[in-house]
Amino acid sequence: MSRRRCAGIVIAHCVLSAIIARVNGTHRKTLEKVLSEPVNGNIEWARIESLLKAAGCRVVEGAGSSVTFEFSGRKMTLHRPHPGKEALRYRVLAVREFIARMGIKP
Repeated sequence: MSRRRCAGIVIAHCVLSAIIARVNGTHRKTLEKVLSEPVNGNIEWARIESLLKAAGCRVVEGAGSSVTFEFSGRKMTLHRPHPGKEALRYRVLAVREFIARMGIKP
C-alpha cells in the first residue's frame, strides 16, 4: 500500500473517531432507526437533522423548506417535511445513502 493511501486511511479513521465522539445516545438511536429494515418513515425529521449536524454536516438553508447538508465535499439536498414533522420513507432512504457515503456505521 502506498504511503499516500495509508495516510488517507489514517485520516479517515481519525475523522470517523471524531464523529463518533460527538454523537450522543439519542443520535445513536436515531441512526439505528434510519438504518433499520424495513425503512421507517415515522422518524421525526428534527432528530435526523440533529444527527447529521452532530456528525459534522454543515447545514445550508435554501429557498422555502429546502435544506442542504454538506460533509467533506458531499452534498444532499432535501425538503423539510411540512405540515407534518415525520420524515417519509424516501427521505429516510436518501439520508441512509448519504450516511453511507459519509462513512458512518452503527
